[in-house]
Amino acid sequence: MEAPVLKLNERAERIADELAAAAPALAGRVHRVGDARVIDVGVEQTGSIEAGMVLARICLADLGTVSAAGAMTLTGASGVAVTLPSISVHVAHPVAACMASQYAGWQISAGKYFAMGSGPMRAARGKEDLFDDIGHRESSPCAVGVLETSALPTKEVIDKLTEACGVRPERLTLAAARTASLAGGVQVVARSVETALHKLHELKFDLDRIVAGFGLAPLPPVAADDMTAIGRTNDAMLYGARCVLYVRGDDASLIEIGAMLPSSSSRDYGKPFAEIFSQYDHDFYKIDPMLFSPASVTLQNVETGTTRAFGKIDDEVLATSLLSY
Repeated sequence: MEAPVLKLNERAERIADELAAAAPALAGRVHRVGDARVIDVGVEQTGSIEAGMVLARICLADLGTVSAAGAMTLTGASGVAVTLPSISVHVAHPVAACMASQYAGWQISAGKYFAMGSGPMRAARGKEDLFDDIGHRESSPCAVGVLETSALPTKEVIDKLTEACGVRPERLTLAAARTASLAGGVQVVARSVETALHKLHELKFDLDRIVAGFGLAPLPPVAADDMTAIGRTNDAMLYGARCVLYVRGDDASLIEIGAMLPSSSSRDYGKPFAEIFSQYDHDFYKIDPMLFSPASVTLQNVETGTTRAFGKIDDEVLATSLLSY
């Protein structure tokens, strides 16, 4: 497919500049690792919900808006009702924003260092097979990425990324947060539209038919450790995320694909993610890939005017996973 020229990294660099300037106010800090800029909003720093929303905008190459919108109330086993904020995202150019940029498709390792890499630096690297399907590879003077990690990147990591992206170190910006942080949690649950698109890609659906997207997911409480946070943020998506996709084309194919879209279509659906993960010896690749999608997906056909909804929110699993006393 032919992709429009959107200059994803240059768009993201403008937002990264805003984050760097506001870092002290958002409980973050800017570092230099070699000549590269690293913005810590949740590794060694406390970070904030606002910082997480900016992280999500960077992930989306600023082709979407991210906000704290509304709330979800869950009742735990003790009978106590707990209110959680929700994170909403509106996405334009969804293939570029979500698949070429936001998707965490780069497993970054160097020595003992590991991070999941998101953001438009992936398009500058362009090595994932995904780009053969969606286009949007780009040659850019800068590269911008978001790292989901428990440690700040080393000089070895910086050297590896600048070479892979073909940029000078001073034009590389990385924003980092661990999953068990305010900002890290926000940027993960801001992926409700992205997870729906990724599953549609796995199902061989023509992503060019998707015009725009909206998503809403609960923001889990910050966990004491990253493994627990991974479980909570996945459950927020699998059992609590709502997504609306605006699509073109025939209705018959939407009915067929819609039944396979929600997480409930997976054989692994129904238990907290931490239990599922443990069942498969903490190997993501053993889990049914059809599990990774929002709990509820609505398809609105902008050509025929029809609307169809699939899946549902599961308050019981959410309460089990997200609430602890």
